[in-house]
Amino acid sequence: MPRGASARRQLRDDIPVARRSVPSRRRAKGVGLRLFVASLLVCSGAVLTVVFVLDQTSQRAQQPEVQERGLPSRPSSDGRLLGHFPYLQADRSELITFSPGIQLHVDAAEALAAMRQAAAADGVDLRLLSGFRSIDLQESIFFDVASERNQTAEERARVSAPPGYSEHSTGYAIDLGDGDAPETNLSVSFEDTWSFRWLQDHAARYHFVLSFPYGNRQGVSYEPWHWRFEGTADALRLFESARRFTRNPL
Repeated sequence: MPRGASARRQLRDDIPVARRSVPSRRRAKGVGLRLFVASLLVCSGAVLTVVFVLDQTSQRAQQPEVQERGLPSRPSSDGRLLGHFPYLQADRSELITFSPGIQLHVDAAEALAAMRQAAAADGVDLRLLSGFRSIDLQESIFFDVASERNQTAEERARVSAPPGYSEHSTGYAIDLGDGDAPETNLSVSFEDTWSFRWLQDHAARYHFVLSFPYGNRQGVSYEPWHWRFEGTADALRLFESARRFTRNPL
């Protein structure tokens, strides 16, 4: 007998067969009708219960349960949550491995490869520190670190996006470092490196934009290492809200 069939047989054998009483041949008048009506009532109640549960589940799906973790229950009128715009997670089929342990959207990866090659020709050692992050990973980064550092959600959101609101989940966002100055990785001091100066002059040519410049309107801390790719129609659509928000005056 196949292994799967054996397992299913064992599972069935672990469940005792239900004992059923055999009804008498002579039933009281009207018993059959009463049983039929009772069955209809039970079935109707079950259907109503299922519909109610599905409706509640749908409502919960549309409104993530975040209040118990210190996040606002609803985003602001422009879609932001604690300053961050919402982003869907990239489809796995759109991602490629750019370097060990780091994936990027294929379009961002192609542009980054060309940009790094140009930087190397100028003597600049651009290093990719981070790329795609799943929403599950972002959840861990946001809440676990906040707990370790005893941060409120508002404090944590200044340096890290809540799950579902990170540009990294799109596969288009990258964190860059300088191979000649690793001590500046993920630090504001990265702005003092040759890599950052080179990016300021050349990144736009490869359609990379600094996501959170100094004094940005989203209220996110200045991150000179965090750039996003906007070189395709799909990428432009994803970041349209953020770009429009940045362009509009206060």
